[in-house]
Amino acid sequence: MWFKNLRMDIRAAKENDPAARNGFEILLTYAGVHALSWHRVAHFLQKIHLKLLARIVSQLARFFTGIEIHPSAKIEGGVFIDHGMGVVIGETAEVRTGTVIYQGVTLGGTGKEKGKRHPTIMENVVLSAGAKVLGGFTVGRNAKIGAGAVVLKEVPPYATVVGVPGRVVRIRTPEGEDEPHHSMVKTLAINHELHHEE
Repeated sequence: MWFKNLRMDIRAAKENDPAARNGFEILLTYAGVHALSWHRVAHFLQKIHLKLLARIVSQLARFFTGIEIHPSAKIEGGVFIDHGMGVVIGETAEVRTGTVIYQGVTLGGTGKEKGKRHPTIMENVVLSAGAKVLGGFTVGRNAKIGAGAVVLKEVPPYATVVGVPGRVVRIRTPEGEDEPHHSMVKTLAINHELHHEE
């Protein structure tokens, strides 16, 4: 399973990074691939209750890659962490196949609450540089989170979220067509009314 996930991670890097030349180079030089590989070792140790050893492995990975992933986080194969410096993935976070994570992304919580307090990132989500996704909610598949956005509530599939706090500005259909979000429609209507009042 470890090798299968590693192959999926390398394939994801090749598909998402135009600078990637071949799998051997990715294996040797990509910090995101290294961090995910170390994490899967730490996650296994966590599952067999060697929790101190798991934390040591995760901290070693953080030292060498600049990427901090809690040993309990669940990350599927085929995730791509690009550059990755400053990425933090919390204890109860879940990340599904096809997700792309850029530098400075945080998948965190909002306090000291118990239970599921970190987000679930569904398939093929893009988390742009500096995005903060905070809380135990779900980011739907194929969503895009803009650079620097702070997301505090659930994101529907195929949505684009920007801003602080994050707001949905567009929802694409599965066929790739744009479907303006209701808040955008409302804003356009207000602007139209103001224009006519002038």
